[in-house]
Amino acid sequence: MHAILDDAARRAQAYIKSLETRSVAPLPEAVAALRQLEEPLPCGPTDPAESLALLDRIVSPATMGMAGPRFFGFVIGGSLPGALGANWLAGAWDQNASFYDSMPGVSHLEQVAMRWVTELLD
Repeated sequence: MHAILDDAARRAQAYIKSLETRSVAPLPEAVAALRQLEEPLPCGPTDPAESLALLDRIVSPATMGMAGPRFFGFVIGGSLPGALGANWLAGAWDQNASFYDSMPGVSHLEQVAMRWVTELLD
């Protein structure tokens, strides 16, 4: 388990670093390469390391460089190190924030976030 998470972190860091120099918009070749994902449903499990490598090899180049310093579209901010780390942690928690009694941590956090947005918007 640790190896796949370490690999994901390494790939994510390499992707973010590449945003400094790569094209902001995906190149036509990268978009065309997405056709490689069109395959039949596998008959059984797939090696997670192979799946992660496939996603990185095929999908990463076909993404818009929104987290990079040269993107002047939407303000997303999800790849700032603190935001991305919090996203990974939330993904590992795998919670449903709508059930406070069962999952009070994330439910409470969501209530705080909603209060902050309400205060921000007055």
